[in-house]
Parts: sequence; C-alpha cells; structure tokens
Amino acid sequence: MKKYILIILSVVTLMFAGCSDFLNRQSLTTMNDDNYWTSENNLRLFANGFYANYFVGYSSAWGVDYTPLRGYYFSDDFTSTGKQSGFETQAPASRTSTSETAAWLTTYAGPTWNFSWVRKSNLFLERIDKMKETYLSATAYQHWSAVARFFRGYEYSRLVSVFGDVPYFDKVVPEVELDLLYKDRDSRTVVMDKVYDDFVYVLDNMRLTDGDNQYLNRYIAAGFISRFMLFEGTWQKYHLNNTTNAKKYLDLAVRAADLVMLSNKYSFTSDFRSLFGTISSGGLGANKEVLMYRHYDAALGVTHHVASYSNITESQAPAANLSLAKAFICNDGQPYKLSTVTNATSLDIKNMVLTRDPRFEATFWDAPRLQASTLLYACKFIDRIGPTYAGGTYPSQYGSNTNTNDAPIMRLAEVVLNWIEAKAELATMGGAAVTQANIDASINAIRNRPLDATAIAKGIKKTSPLLLASLPNDPDRNSDVPALIWEIRRERRMEFVFEHTRLMDIKRWKKINYMNGTLNPDNLLGLWINFQAEFPSWLVPAKVNILKVKKADGTIVTYTGSNAADMVGYYVPQTISDRDAFTDRVYLAPIGTNQISEYLGKGYTLTQTPGWI
Repeated sequence: MKKYILIILSVVTLMFAGCSDFLNRQSLTTMNDDNYWTSENNLRLFANGFYANYFVGYSSAWGVDYTPLRGYYFSDDFTSTGKQSGFETQAPASRTSTSETAAWLTTYAGPTWNFSWVRKSNLFLERIDKMKETYLSATAYQHWSAVARFFRGYEYSRLVSVFGDVPYFDKVVPEVELDLLYKDRDSRTVVMDKVYDDFVYVLDNMRLTDGDNQYLNRYIAAGFISRFMLFEGTWQKYHLNNTTNAKKYLDLAVRAADLVMLSNKYSFTSDFRSLFGTISSGGLGANKEVLMYRHYDAALGVTHHVASYSNITESQAPAANLSLAKAFICNDGQPYKLSTVTNATSLDIKNMVLTRDPRFEATFWDAPRLQASTLLYACKFIDRIGPTYAGGTYPSQYGSNTNTNDAPIMRLAEVVLNWIEAKAELATMGGAAVTQANIDASINAIRNRPLDATAIAKGIKKTSPLLLASLPNDPDRNSDVPALIWEIRRERRMEFVFEHTRLMDIKRWKKINYMNGTLNPDNLLGLWINFQAEFPSWLVPAKVNILKVKKADGTIVTYTGSNAADMVGYYVPQTISDRDAFTDRVYLAPIGTNQISEYLGKGYTLTQTPGWI
C-alpha cells in the first residue's frame, strides 16, 4: 500500500444493443458488493481506504486536518498576534457530514458528528464474516477482523474524545430500522468498554507483520491502543473519578505498550530532527524509532506542504510562546529555576538553545524570526538543509506544496511515554510503584538519543537522566500533580511540539484552564529579547507605539523611536489580547441543533452535550 495512494476499482460497462440476455447477466468486470468479497487481496484494498483518514501524517498538497504545525496549533503552547482564537460560544446549527474526508474540529482535535467511518468498519466486519468459511483461513480471518475492529475502535475513541456520549453501532443499520438509526447517545463508558473489547481482540489476533512499516500490524495498532487507552484511563480518573474504569483502560495501555517495547524491534537510534525531515528513496523505513510512517514521492505526485512552513521564510501564526519554552528542562535535568547550568535563567533564544534539552535546538531556529508571531520559529518539520535556502529560491522539496520529507505516524517515543505515564497513574491508584528501570526504559532512553552533527557543532549536550531518588521539585509544579507525573508531562510537552498531543493532554488531565492567558500570562509572551543587539531591523519608525517588551518586574515598555536601549524584555506579540472567557463545557463539543431537530421530526430525542443549549 505504498504512498497511501487509494486504489480506485474501475467499472467497465458493456453495452450491446439487442443482446438483452447478455445484459441481464452479472458483469464479470465490475466490482460490486456481490462479487468483491472473494479474496484476501480485496480485503487489503478495502482496508487501504482507511489509511488516509487515520494515518494522515503531513496530509497531501495543502491539507491541514490532523497535521502537525499546520493543524495542531490550538493549545496553551502557541500564541498569535492580536486576540487569541477562542472556544465555541454556542452550539452550531449543524455539525454533521457524510463525507469520508478526514475533516475535523480544530478546537477539539477530532472528528465532526459523522458516523460514516463507523458504518464502513461495520460493513467491513460483516463482509469478512461472510468470507470466513469459503475464502479465508482461520488466521486470515482473525487478522482482517482485527483490522476492521481496530478502525472501529479508532473512530469511536476519537468521537468520544470530542463528544463524550455518542450512539454506539456494532452493525450496518438498515434505513428501515428507525429505532436503532435514531437512537440517543450511549454513555461514554458503554462505548469505550466496546472499544476496549475491540482493542483486546486486536492485540490477540492481528498479524505481527503484514509487509513493511507502511502496513498496519499488531505493533502499530498497539501504539495507537496505548494512546487511546491512556486518554480514556486518565479521563475516567480526572473527570469522572472512576478509578475502576481508569485502572482497566490504563492496564490495557500498559499491555499494548509492553508488546511494542518487549519486541526489541524498535530503539532510539535516530537523532530527533531526522524523525521529521528525512528525504530519501528509503524514507523513514530504516529508522528504528519509527513504527509506521507515510512516505512521500514527487514522482508519484504524493507531496505535502508542512516543510514549507518550517523553512524560516513562511509565516508561523500561532507560534511557540514563553510558557512552552520555560517547560523545557535544562541539560542538567533540572527546571530552569533550579538548574546550575550557566545562563539557565537567561530566557533568550541563544542561551536557551545552549542550555536546554537538545529537543529545543532541534525544534526551533536559533535566532528571532519576524515570520513567527512570537519571534520563536519552529523548524522541526524540515531537514537541516532546507532553511539554508532562505533569501533565495527553495527547491521543490522545501517550498510550496511539493515537499517530500516523510511523516512519522507512530513512533517509539510516544509508546514509551504512554507506557510510563500509565504506570505512574496506576501507581497512584494502588498499582505497582514505578521503578528506576521503568524510567530508564522510557524517559532516559529518549534523552539518550544520538545528537546530529549540527547540534554537536553548536555545543549541544544530552540531558542528564531522570532519577527517582532525586526528582526535581519544580517550584512551578501544580500542587495537585505528583513530582513524577509532572516530569512525565513535561517530557511529553518537549517531545511533541506541534504534534497531536498537547490539547488532548490538557483536556484529559482536566487542565483546560492552562489556555487562560490571564491566569497564565506567559501564554501571551515570547522569549526575552534585546532588540538593539539581536533584532535591530525592527527598531524602525513603523514600529513606534507598536513594538513592546515586558520587563521582569511586569512593566511594559513601548518603543517610542528614541528608547532603543530600553527595548529589552519578554517580547509582547503585536496587539495581543487573551481569548474570550470559557468554562468547563468546552471539554466536549456540542452537537448541531439541526441534528436534534431531525431526531424530533422522526419522533426521537437526541440529547445535547451537557452545558450546551
């Protein structure tokens, strides 16, 4: 299934005038529901149709849904100029679609009220069942039914993360079964218990290998299962106070991650930047940290545009803020307020590159860039060569929508961080204590990644290991979060900048107030900058009464045209203001009022999401 190119089965219509008997025969050249389900190869072709929806990577052309950088930018990590984008303020008129495109809701990082993929996976399962005796061996049946159940569980995990309670369907519903077709929402626990059962089946029955690492197999599925079960387990703990369910889901997260980790198939042998910027005929196929990737090839017309927006010329809005930057650990393993590293408390870009975990240097450009709304520019999703073309003409792989660097879909770092967090959460509920060996196999393994030549030349150092016997006591740690879990959360924040995790993480931890800029003023600031020394090109008449910095004591200094020497402080993005106030109802999305009315028109009730009218 190379390049995720969807294969379209052509339909040949034979037309012969006056040959009615012939025309009444079933076509031998047309694929339809009666003659399609006859081989394992056809099952593979049908399964390929799920890939572009669930394994998006960098998408294609100008696509942004579910893409890093261009899609995942709504969280407390990122800030724009002007007023910050807000949450919904009222239920929409409509929130549904029957399209099979990978559409999503940006502020919920998940799908709209669309059950077409549920129906597709149920249809897949039903057709596989019909093939069981005649066309499939027992092991083939187990594998393909596991594939179908994986996709059903994947879709329901996303729907529940967005809407909470949703109607659960385990079969294709005929249009005449109105009572089932117009059923009200089932509780999220009912739905996620069904998902749990699907995922257990997947871990027991999917093939360990089924081609290269662009094809779904048990290890790849296990990586995603660890993600979804961690989400639901921590949601059950922090939102519903249901420790029984929390343990159940977190145990499965650990089991899934164990499958990957104990296989010894994967290891941290790649530098961080190569995970995202690799361009070669083999792509990420040889990278031992990557469980699954999406390969791009201009010759086949499979390209994207994410690298273009990392090339230090294209704009980035929103961009990384001071809150995110402060979260990066220093290379002695301490938060900056406790670190003994020289200049650890100097929060300008140059010093942070030299003093922080290597992922900071690999993620951000090492000087202020006007193209970023906070002046902190992310160049994570491009190789080291791409930005060197700034000021000239970019080759196609670094410009427009013709980029060809591969996208990691599932990687070992996420698996081990899901694993260690699940174990740490279980330990707070009576489970086994986390050991130093657990930390070494997860956080410390990540920190011991090799550095590339560029980082080494800059003097970048690996971060010291995390030691359970001397956990950092970060003065900025929330009082309701144990020190170990705080450090695990920090590790996720450093690892997944502009990827899929941050908004989902603060939602499942019940920390959506991190998005409140009034409560968290670092959200509305960039790093420390001395404009006269670092960025004199902005000390111009056009910036008078616009350019601002915030001193350490909170004083705001505005550029007057004659106070250049005083323009030293945390950068204040232009015309910035906080997002509108929001409440806890934004943890879950409302459904459309039209959908509720449609149910009423048929004599049924569809319940609105709590907190929404």
